[in-house]
Amino acid sequence: MLSLKKLVRPNIWNLKPYSSARSEFMGEASVFLDANENPYNEPHNRYPDPLQWEVKHKIAKLKGVQPRQILLGNGSDEPIDLLIRAMCEPAQDNMIAITPTYGMYKVAADVNNVEYREVLLDEGFDFTAENLLSVANDKTKIVWLCSPNNPTGNSLNRKEIVRTIEQFQGIVALDEAYIDFSSHPSFLPELKKYPNLVVLQTFSKAWASAGVRLGMAFASEEIINVLNKIKYPYNISALVQKHALQTIGRGGEVKSWVKTLLTEREKLVANLQTLPCILHVYPTDANFVLVSTTDANGIYKYLISRGIVIRNRNNITLCEGCIRITVGTPQENEMLINEMQKL
Repeated sequence: MLSLKKLVRPNIWNLKPYSSARSEFMGEASVFLDANENPYNEPHNRYPDPLQWEVKHKIAKLKGVQPRQILLGNGSDEPIDLLIRAMCEPAQDNMIAITPTYGMYKVAADVNNVEYREVLLDEGFDFTAENLLSVANDKTKIVWLCSPNNPTGNSLNRKEIVRTIEQFQGIVALDEAYIDFSSHPSFLPELKKYPNLVVLQTFSKAWASAGVRLGMAFASEEIINVLNKIKYPYNISALVQKHALQTIGRGGEVKSWVKTLLTEREKLVANLQTLPCILHVYPTDANFVLVSTTDANGIYKYLISRGIVIRNRNNITLCEGCIRITVGTPQENEMLINEMQKL
């Protein structure tokens, strides 16, 4: 890895971050007259902890990392944007990603005027570090990998992920939004070994909190410090922090949800394989399944007419003719199969 100073944009490295009232004083007091808050309507009148330490300590214990290795964001999209803003000089630097994959990497690159280089996955929706890094140059700052990948559902080859991390001198951002549904282990334990690795996870999937908007980035303390410099001071509201603490306390229930979804995923795959309109069901390690169909557009429109919403992926590279189906409740999955049997 190049030194972090060489990877970070010079203006970001030299930036003096905004100092909020709650970052200058942390602790208990009887009277708060420092932050221009309204003294009424407690507790919502007070600014939240800008670095969310109580939540981070709980997450750290859960994930086996240190609190200072965590950045919390408004979904995973915020740390995605922060990484690009911190590392990539607009109109000069570039970043690399596999395709097809999660669309926000490209959107965030375009917003920040950073060149986005795509490397096509093979017929098995996998990649090699050699092919991926063949398009890199001295202006490549970030490589994006999503495993399990969206929209394909498969876990990427672990050996090739490791090769990418070891061979690339910039930041490797590994998006593990669906890792709780995978039989493969997370890369979080590898953070100590690889200072250029950033792992993204989220409360949206296994933790059933998509509406709350809470994402997690795990990295070295040095990388997290850079991201903290440029994030908005109070990016995680007090209400979201409270929800996070409550949800972490429901760990047993979350594990039960995941177990049920994995069982339902197996049933859904088996049922889909019996349908004449389904040509192929792709392997999945996520809470969704990608399937090749006889008529993706027609199936999508029909299901919409029956009040069932799936995702039409027919216009995505390598996913022509495909639809993506999220694993629902047993009742929802049964409704879906019953309607598809009529096609």
